[in-house]
Amino acid sequence: MSHAPSDKPFTLAGRTYQSRLLVGTGKYKDLEETRLAIEASGAEIVTVAVRRTNIGQNPGEPNLLDVISPERYTILPNTAGCYDAVEAVRTCRLARELLDGHNLVKLEVLADQKTLFPNVIETLKAAEVLVKDEFDVMVYTSDDPIIARELAAMGCIAVMPLAGLIGTGLGICNPYNLRIILEEATVPVLVDAGVGTASDATIAMELGCEAVLMNSAIAHAQNPILMGEAMKHAIIAGRMAYLAGRMPKKLYASASSPLDGLIK
Repeated sequence: MSHAPSDKPFTLAGRTYQSRLLVGTGKYKDLEETRLAIEASGAEIVTVAVRRTNIGQNPGEPNLLDVISPERYTILPNTAGCYDAVEAVRTCRLARELLDGHNLVKLEVLADQKTLFPNVIETLKAAEVLVKDEFDVMVYTSDDPIIARELAAMGCIAVMPLAGLIGTGLGICNPYNLRIILEEATVPVLVDAGVGTASDATIAMELGCEAVLMNSAIAHAQNPILMGEAMKHAIIAGRMAYLAGRMPKKLYASASSPLDGLIK
């Protein structure tokens, strides 16, 4: 029996999700491993790099949607590989065409190939165009609380600050910045990038994030299917611990049992 207090639902663009884990589809050895790892993760939202993955734009090639069915999953097209606003907007419009008017997108505009850090200037430009074009924009951004605030004010439906550089698995490198972003949040905040193992995902959830998006942590694990399942439990545990409220940290020990009534 669970004693967790009733949690508010995780909602994006008017749709409610049970899982707070979002997963990517790249870097697996083949489409079958992709399918099995995503199934094991329990994720309901699956992000797809439109510029690197065939979702119908290349007829005759294997189509990811044959194994990740849009009937079963919410497909979240992303603009990975875009380095300016014009490219990113074009990619989102292509995705909407391929997915029959689907408006939910993940915007990422990268600064360079070495760091894959977000170019926030180009990100702001692209976000403005996409919001006006009636896209539901989830946006990858730096851990700058001011930029996160601006993107939310602009009309993005979720902000997704990195916790560490994409694909590094370094974990939550910036908990204090994330905490400021979370304190000020008017839209869902999701950690995007940096997670390497289950404990990283749990820490992100314990900070109060609505959800976590990851790819490399599962796809690059020695056993991606098992890691997918581990991440499912890590997200649940972290959310429950956040709702429960952790004990305060103390410098010195205190007895676990009260001392009253002990035989003198």
